[in-house]
Amino acid sequence: MTTSDTGRRVHARIDAVWRLESARIIAGLARMVHDIGLAEELAQDALVAALEQWPESGVPDNPGAWLMAVGKRRAIDRIRRTQRLEGKLEEIGHRQETEARDRPPEFEAAEDPERIEDDLLRLIFTACHPVLTAQARVALTLRMLGGLTTDEIARAFLVGETTVAQRIVRAKRTLSDAGVPFEVPEGPDRAARLSSVLEVLYLIFNEGYAATAGDDWVRADLCQEALRLGRVLAGLAPGEAEVHGLVALMEIQASRSRARTRPSGEPVPLAEQNRGRWDQLLIRRGFAALLRARGLGGTPGPYVLQAAIAACHARARTADETDWPQIAALYEVLAGVAPSPVVELNRAVAVGMADGPERGLALLDAVADAPALRGNHLLPSVRGDLLARLGRIADARAEFERAAGLTRNAPERGALLDRAAALGEP
Repeated sequence: MTTSDTGRRVHARIDAVWRLESARIIAGLARMVHDIGLAEELAQDALVAALEQWPESGVPDNPGAWLMAVGKRRAIDRIRRTQRLEGKLEEIGHRQETEARDRPPEFEAAEDPERIEDDLLRLIFTACHPVLTAQARVALTLRMLGGLTTDEIARAFLVGETTVAQRIVRAKRTLSDAGVPFEVPEGPDRAARLSSVLEVLYLIFNEGYAATAGDDWVRADLCQEALRLGRVLAGLAPGEAEVHGLVALMEIQASRSRARTRPSGEPVPLAEQNRGRWDQLLIRRGFAALLRARGLGGTPGPYVLQAAIAACHARARTADETDWPQIAALYEVLAGVAPSPVVELNRAVAVGMADGPERGLALLDAVADAPALRGNHLLPSVRGDLLARLGRIADARAEFERAAGLTRNAPERGALLDRAAALGEP
């Protein structure tokens, strides 16, 4: 094997290690310096050191511990330089410096697993703090917890790399200026903060599940990253029913991935999907997460309810066996717990299947003027389906064409135009 081949293998190993370990390293360093922006800089310094040293010395047996140790040493150096006269070195870094002075990084003592988990949970709550915009929370979460580069995040969301970089920089500055503590919230603040975390994970998942723009209908990498982070969060916060509810929802929805697109890339409607291609392992995992959520008791929250709806679809062996009355009832409960025009739109679909398209259309028309649905292609798409079932072909075709003009996703646009064309002449 040539030197260049060895170098490429080492760099590939470093990339893999960084993707797996970066969140833990940043979290551990943030506990030391109380600033996630600085923590990421220190972690990046450790990564640079690995890129410089590992091709020559080889990858250490515990690469994550090596990176953490180097990051801590960089933190101690930073503290020494900037706060020499304030005694902060002794307060924060003296113990680590003394233990590590004459030893290489790979011989550092292992981190306490419980402390690592606490640090990760702190990082999740900090990166998803509601003081940040939704876009900033998503970008910062993928950067800090997913280990994605700005280029990878930009390509996933079809925006410029500079835009993503600016969002991340502004997010770090906002957290610093607002004095957001690096901690897990308790008391009344915890529910609101947890809701923000779950919103971020589901935004990431949904962008992968049904891309809002571009040439791909599904972006599996985003779905997988959101699901991975959701599973991590469920392990860190096992007593939170809504966390398990979100994981259940994502597991069950992800189970349909192989059946959701045609070879051409166009989306396949749920009713037309080959359910034999649904991933039964993911469905079982989703059911298990839903049982854990229900086992914690209390009033079901919006993610538990949505997971229950997804479970109804997963239990049906064919589209005709779908329990639409149960789904409509669950959407009615969801509308009471988390009212929104989007929930009402989905409820109209369920009621239209359970009680007939007239009832569904009446519900849909009641929210047609909602600002949240203005310019949303889903409204005319659902309306077109209900009108087609009522035999109002010309109206249905016009709605499908309007929906096609509103969506920014190329495969979805093609599918909507096909549906309009398939109606033929009235």
